[in-house]
Amino acid sequence: MDVGADEFEESLPLLQELVQEADFVGLDIEFTGLRSNLSGPQQISLFDLPSEWYLKTRQSVQQFTVCQIGLSVFSAIEGEANKYIAHSCNFYLFPTTFGILDSEFSFQASSVQFLNQYGFNYNKFLKNGIPYMNEEQEKKIRHDILTGNWRVRSSPDKDQIKVVIDEVTRWLELAKEGDWMTLPGITGFQAFEVQLVLRQALPNIWTVLKDEGVVVKKVSKQHRWYLQNTSCDRESCWKENILLSARGFSVFFQMLVKAQKRRDLAVLPRVVSNSWDQVICLPWPPKMPLVGHNMMMDLLHLHEKFFRPLPESYDQFKQNIHSLFPVLIDTKSVTKDIWKEMNFPRVSNLSEVYEVLNSDLNPTKNSGPEIVHASRCEKYVETKCPHEAAYDAFLCGSVLLKVAHLLLQKIYHIDPVPESSFPQYLDVLAPYVNQVNLIRAGVPKINFSGPDYPSIRPPILILSVKRWPGVSEQQVYHKFQNLCKFDVRRLTRSQFLLLTNKFKDARNILKEYRDHPTLCISLYRYWRHSPNVNCLLQVCGIVTAWALLAFILGRSGT
Repeated sequence: MDVGADEFEESLPLLQELVQEADFVGLDIEFTGLRSNLSGPQQISLFDLPSEWYLKTRQSVQQFTVCQIGLSVFSAIEGEANKYIAHSCNFYLFPTTFGILDSEFSFQASSVQFLNQYGFNYNKFLKNGIPYMNEEQEKKIRHDILTGNWRVRSSPDKDQIKVVIDEVTRWLELAKEGDWMTLPGITGFQAFEVQLVLRQALPNIWTVLKDEGVVVKKVSKQHRWYLQNTSCDRESCWKENILLSARGFSVFFQMLVKAQKRRDLAVLPRVVSNSWDQVICLPWPPKMPLVGHNMMMDLLHLHEKFFRPLPESYDQFKQNIHSLFPVLIDTKSVTKDIWKEMNFPRVSNLSEVYEVLNSDLNPTKNSGPEIVHASRCEKYVETKCPHEAAYDAFLCGSVLLKVAHLLLQKIYHIDPVPESSFPQYLDVLAPYVNQVNLIRAGVPKINFSGPDYPSIRPPILILSVKRWPGVSEQQVYHKFQNLCKFDVRRLTRSQFLLLTNKFKDARNILKEYRDHPTLCISLYRYWRHSPNVNCLLQVCGIVTAWALLAFILGRSGT
C-alpha cells in the first residue's frame, strides 16, 4: 500500500489500530543521499570511535532528507499456531513548507540513480509527499499560528495567495451577506493555509473546507465573531487542526513511539548468554520491538526529522533513541553471528539473507513461522521489490521470525519446536536487543541500552616507508588495494597506520611484506610507536641528562 499526502489522514486511524495491536514493526527508510563527500580527517574510517563516527555522520543526516518510509506491521493470528499477518505500507514524505518552515536538503547523484533503478516514484515524493516536522519546528509554528504572527514566506505560495485574495475581494464587492463562493482545486494542507490567510485579511468572510474546495461566505462582523468563538470550527480549534495537518507524518511517529511503550504484561525470562548450552534467564519486559536491517542511519534520521535536531553529544543521542524505542533489533547484528555458525553462503544484502533463510539451506524452513500478507498489501506475494521501503521492511520482519525460530531450535535440539510463540522468539533474541550494527567504525555495533562493547577488530598495523619522499595516504591506499583494503591514517612523515576489518587481510599483508626493503609493516604498539610517547621520552631523556650533568658538575666543583 502506497500512501501520500492525499491518502494519509484517511488511513491514519487504521494505521494507529494496527500498530497498537502489533507484535513488532519492521522499518526501512530511503534517503535523498547517504554520505556527504567528506575528505581527510572528516572521512568515515575504521579508526573512528563510535562518538567520532556519530559526529561525522551527523553532518550527512542534516544535509539529506527522508523520501520514503516503509513499515511492515506484524501480528500473530489468533487461533493459528505460529502464523503471522503482515501489513506493509510505503509512506512518501516531503518536508513541511509552512510559514517560516522552508527546509533545504541535498540530492546525492548516486542515490538518485540507485532509487531510480529500482523504480522509485519521484513524482509522488515531490508532488504528494506527506509533510513532517520535528518538535523544535513544531514549537515555532505553533507559536506563530496561535499568536497571529504567521506569514506566507515562499514566493510560489505568495503568488497563489495573492490571486485568491484578489478573486475573493472582487467577489465581495458585489456579494450580499449570506452569499457564498467556492475556490475549487484547493485541497489538503494547502486548503488550511489559504483559509488562514483569507480569515486574517478579510474580516467580513467565513471559510469552510468541503469536498469541492474552500467555500467562502460573506458574513457580518458580529456573525464572524460568533462563528470564531462558538462554532465547532472556532478559531482556536481550527488552528490546532492546521498544526495537526502541518505535522503530517510526525503524528504517526508519535503513535509509533507510544506503541513502543504501551505494554504492561507479565515479565518474561530472557537469554543473556550466547552459549546455547548455558542459558541464563533474567527478567525482560516485553515492549514492542522496532526491527530494521543495518538500521543506524534510519535511527539518526528518525531522531533528526521527527523528534529533535541531532545533539552534539553521542551519549545524549543514545539516551534519546533508547527513550523513544526501548527495544531495537537489528537483523544485521543477528544474522552476522549466525551465518558463520550455520555455514550459510556469503550474502551482501537483505534480499539475499531472506532468500537463504527461505531456501532448503535453512534446516527449519518447513517448520518455521508462516507469514501471510494482509488483503490490501498483496503486492509482495508474487512481486519482489528490492529497495522499496515497505518491501524491505517486510523482509526485515520475516528474517527476524525465521532467525528466531532457528535459534529456538538450537536450544531445544528438536525440530519442529513445540508451541513456538513470539514471546519465545523475543526470549532467544534477547542478546541482540539494542545492538545496532555499525558500518566502518572502530567497533562493530552500538549498544543503545548501555556502554558500547570494546573493539574486536584486527590489530592496527604500522607502515614505515623508506625512499618514498612525499608519500600520501591515498598513495599508500592504492599500493595495497589489490592485495587487501585498509583504512590509512598518517602517523608521522614516513609512518602510516593501517586498519582492516578482516583478520585474514592483516595476516596476509604481514606475511607478504615481512622482508620488504622499503615498506616495513609490523604490529602497532602505542608505547613504542606513538609520536606523543616518543616526544615525552625524548623530553624526559633531555631533562634527565641535564640533571645528571648538573649533578656531576656540582660534585666536581666541591
